[in-house]
Amino acid sequence: MLIPDTMKALVAYSTNDYRYEESFPVPECGADDILIKTEGCGVCAGDIKCEHGAAMFWGDDTQSSWVEPPFIPGHEFFGVIAYVGENVRGYETGERITVEQIAPCGECRFCREGHYWMCQPHKIFGFFKDYCGGMAEYVRIPAKHSVIHKVPASMPFEDALLIEPYGCSKHCVDRAGISNEDIVVLSGAGTLGLGMATYAKMLNPKKLIVLDMIEERLEKAKEFGADIVWNPSKVDVVEEIMKLTEGYGCDIYIEATGHPSSVIQGMQMIRKLGRFVEFSVFSAPTTLDWSIIGDRKELDVLGAHLSPHSFPFVIENIVNGNLKTNGIVSRLFELKDWETAFEYAAGKHGDFKVAFKFK
Repeated sequence: MLIPDTMKALVAYSTNDYRYEESFPVPECGADDILIKTEGCGVCAGDIKCEHGAAMFWGDDTQSSWVEPPFIPGHEFFGVIAYVGENVRGYETGERITVEQIAPCGECRFCREGHYWMCQPHKIFGFFKDYCGGMAEYVRIPAKHSVIHKVPASMPFEDALLIEPYGCSKHCVDRAGISNEDIVVLSGAGTLGLGMATYAKMLNPKKLIVLDMIEERLEKAKEFGADIVWNPSKVDVVEEIMKLTEGYGCDIYIEATGHPSSVIQGMQMIRKLGRFVEFSVFSAPTTLDWSIIGDRKELDVLGAHLSPHSFPFVIENIVNGNLKTNGIVSRLFELKDWETAFEYAAGKHGDFKVAFKFK
């Protein structure tokens, strides 16, 4: 495969300076690298919040900057191998691959213990100049510090775009520890929430209830396996849960909206000794009387981060149809139209997954 010297890329120089460039240098690759020609890259809420200047990325008075510009955004990418370094084994040019977001160092405490997704340096593709992401025609993948997975050549483009977000969805649901006796409430039916819904249905909970403010999303959640869907702007969801559970509350609440009100709502409707799982990235703090966690309910409050050990399952079960994907990728853009793509990815127009497609 002939590799050019320059490529089209979206480059982040600072929180207020994202630039589409027609002639950005193609990454130089060495003996330990793989270079892929990008097929597609999804736009994540994290990409949008980073571009908007969220403190968790760029820092503020209480935290230092995490990102390292200039970088190319995008961690939901896949493509075809264009170059394989001489020290890399098990991969060939022409193969289709994707990588997990995290680029584990392999040396820190968490990597040594097997918790590679919590790697202390925490380099993630799409936020660092040495780990540029998929909003470009080519991506360099340092093979020794990447968790790489092969993508079937026959996998449809729109399905391959969902490998990374559905991997995150699976990990979050796994943290919830769902059994067939549990009444599960899932708050948020965007791409990740729908990935959670279709996977949670495979675990056969007693009831799967999905909440969202947008009716089209609730319709899709029903299609993907939800037993009940409610719009919190139209019904008192806490009251409805109490009616359904003889006043006890739901067993498990999964928060996938990133909105403070969803956290408060979940703490109100979850039963004593229940399990609360938080996945989202928030753009604003949540204020809550923590007495409800300890003194009043003795809750298990769990977090979920990234997608460890999830990609093989997701790829297999998207291919065999167990994980539903129909209609999730709702709009595709060329990279030059990135500002419009980010606007649509923010959900203002009712979209699920928005992505870039490369020719």
